[in-house]
Amino acid sequence: MDDMAQTKPYGSWLSPIDAALAAANDGHPAFVGFVGDEAWWTEPRPMEGGRRALVRRRADGGEHTVLAAPWNVRSRVIEYGGRPWTGAARPDTGRGPLLVFVNFADQRLYAYEPDAPGAEPRPLTPLSGVGGGLRWADPSLRLDQGEVWCVLEEFTGDGPTDVRRVLAAVPLDGSAAEDRARVRELSDGRHRFVTGPRLSPDGTRVAWLAWDHPRMPWDGTELMVADVRADGTFAGARGVAGGPEESIPQVEWAPDGRLLFASDRTGWWNLYRADLDAPEGAVGSVVPLCLREEEFAGPLWQLGMSWFAPLESGLIAVVHGSGATALGILDPETGEVVDAAGPWTEWSATVAVSGTRVAGIAASPRSAYEVVELDTRTGRARVIGAAHDDPVDPTYYPEPQIRTFLGPDGREIHAHVYPPHHPGHVAPDDELPPYVVWAHGGPTSRAPLVLDLVIAYFTSRGIGVAEVNYGGSTGYGREYRNRLREQWGIVDVEDCAAVALALADEGTADRARLAIRGGSAGGWTTAASLTTTDVYACGTIIYPVLDLVSWGSGETHDFESRYLETLIGPFDEVPGRYEERSPTRHADRIAVPFLLLQGLDDVICPPAQCERFLEHMEGAKGTGRRGVPHAYIAFEGEGHGFRRADTLVRALEAELSLYAQVFRLDPAGGLPTLELTK
Repeated sequence: MDDMAQTKPYGSWLSPIDAALAAANDGHPAFVGFVGDEAWWTEPRPMEGGRRALVRRRADGGEHTVLAAPWNVRSRVIEYGGRPWTGAARPDTGRGPLLVFVNFADQRLYAYEPDAPGAEPRPLTPLSGVGGGLRWADPSLRLDQGEVWCVLEEFTGDGPTDVRRVLAAVPLDGSAAEDRARVRELSDGRHRFVTGPRLSPDGTRVAWLAWDHPRMPWDGTELMVADVRADGTFAGARGVAGGPEESIPQVEWAPDGRLLFASDRTGWWNLYRADLDAPEGAVGSVVPLCLREEEFAGPLWQLGMSWFAPLESGLIAVVHGSGATALGILDPETGEVVDAAGPWTEWSATVAVSGTRVAGIAASPRSAYEVVELDTRTGRARVIGAAHDDPVDPTYYPEPQIRTFLGPDGREIHAHVYPPHHPGHVAPDDELPPYVVWAHGGPTSRAPLVLDLVIAYFTSRGIGVAEVNYGGSTGYGREYRNRLREQWGIVDVEDCAAVALALADEGTADRARLAIRGGSAGGWTTAASLTTTDVYACGTIIYPVLDLVSWGSGETHDFESRYLETLIGPFDEVPGRYEERSPTRHADRIAVPFLLLQGLDDVICPPAQCERFLEHMEGAKGTGRRGVPHAYIAFEGEGHGFRRADTLVRALEAELSLYAQVFRLDPAGGLPTLELTK
């Protein structure tokens, strides 16, 4: 802290981190992979309409965008998407790499030879006018068969749950571009959900994951294996591991032909190896590789997420940890893990290997996500892509604290606390800062401990942030995750409130200036908190779930259409619970100002949820109840999760304006005033 720091009230500090800067740095790289010796990945482009670009790191070290705008490499399978690309180097052809990718606008698979002069992407799959059409994800090339194998999601009607999913083979010659019959189905469709196929090293077997309603993949999945005939068809599909209460989120083949998979059968996602040629039930048929009370995998929100990758040497690259994560190399024979050295404290669920090289995506509280390569021969890790470049003086970044609080019944609650921080300002000694509690989405997810310029936008102005990994969050074992079973709207609300009140009680936060905000499931927790507690002075509700009855009966997409059976309980058994916990049914209880933000193209939490909520508020006014100041901003062209720079700027400035008005702050540097209506 500068000895000459100026004393100014919280919320009035002038910050170089404006909304435009935070928006320009929103999102992070994903889905890293190797094409020959080159690392490729997708990355966000908020300034280009929110598209995701595909980037390659050439041999000379330069980064090159493979596809210019408007190409958008992103899948909509299960709406949250999945791995949208695959590639092969093909050094013997002299034509350079072959890329197969999903384009977001039409969801078709395309083939592209980026090094071939004059080449343009050519479609491989047809269009369908039925419902959401045909969608593809988690592809893998079979050049020997002239095909790409992947997941096909096919809508059979206009409803969001009129859909089937199978493993499919798409010819690379383009013959299926106009003819759906040319797409070869590989699996029999017995399961509602499947992940992409993983072919054994000798090409004789294939493995994938499958599950059915009402389970989510973090509840229970089945590891399927089939034999592959010479003509590329599957035979003898059978389950070899998993079940209703065992979550297996990833499967791969070791170089020796044994199967590797992550399972939470012990209460933690650990790694196992299966010898399919050993007699069933024989000692050694399934062997744990490293039993620890930490996670070696996570929740499968997108098809093709990866937390481990086998190396040719027999070692395994792993992303692991409890709370924070590290990249390590696991020796499956000894169970020893050696972690890569470096400043990173969080690794994404994407790992790829080539020879002795491992690529991943990592961040820390001082750096945004960047593509990192580990050389397993030397142990050296280095940034190879999307390198973090401080857009402002890093002394403006927040300084987080990892905290554990006690909630009801003495249960532990994990959180990250970001106090107000500015290199040139301090607050008066007699003033406590306002704090905003952040409830993450999911809810089966967690808040990572990484540099987030949206958090810095607030902390550098004198507003504290507390990210709460409430009961139900991942990263702390299945028991912690299961706290939310049939308790959504109770445990999450209680845990957020416990953290907020603890901060106030210990003198960290101003009890009269507490707020809560969240998006998606976090929007639900925010709205539920405002309707059931008096902890907060205001809240920001972002693309939320608000009405359980309608959301769980056809208003959302197929993947989460029965999620509520574990979060709330089966509707047929506890219909009253759906009514009682829905914020919409109790909109009249909200007594503090709020901001509601929504994307008009959102099919996961559709605008109807917000509109119905506001209608109930208007109805309450008709009974003579005083109106509550609020604002509703709906964004055209935005879905579930804002991606466009202009949207992000307006949303962030509106949120700050809400806090400024409610907390009586005087933001420096000017700010558009959010109009609150009653």
